Amino acid sequence: MATPEEIRRRVELADTNRSARRAAAAQQVGELAQRRAAIVGQLEDIERELGDVLAEAQDVIGVEELAEFTDLKASDLTGWLAGCKATRGKRKKAPSGSGTHSNARRTSGPRTPVAEEATTPREEATAAGAVERLVAQAS
Repeated sequence: MATPEEIRRRVELADTNRSARRAAAAQQVGELAQRRAAIVGQLEDIERELGDVLAEAQDVIGVEELAEFTDLKASDLTGWLAGCKATRGKRKKAPSGSGTHSNARRTSGPRTPVAEEATTPREEATAAGAVERLVAQAS
């Protein structure tokens, strides 16, 4: 039969091993969650950039044609474009308290890209490739 000291030592040893495993698991989960959050942030930035490029190019190329050229799904392109439009709408809201809402439904025509905003096909391809890599990495 084990002495009280031997029992205490065995319990402490079992607790020490279990605590070390628990701490290691918690640390690994925390590190992976941080990496995931960083990748999600990068993906959101790329998707926002894709939406901006799509919005800027709407006057010269449509979603269906882009889908044909890039082998991307039109639904993906439409989703990025819709995300861009939703974000743009939120940024352009006037501060509350103006008292008038006459401009609330005003639509603007297609925008002409400024030289600094224009992207090259290489930049667009790079952004699309980056999204695919991030999605594959996150999976």
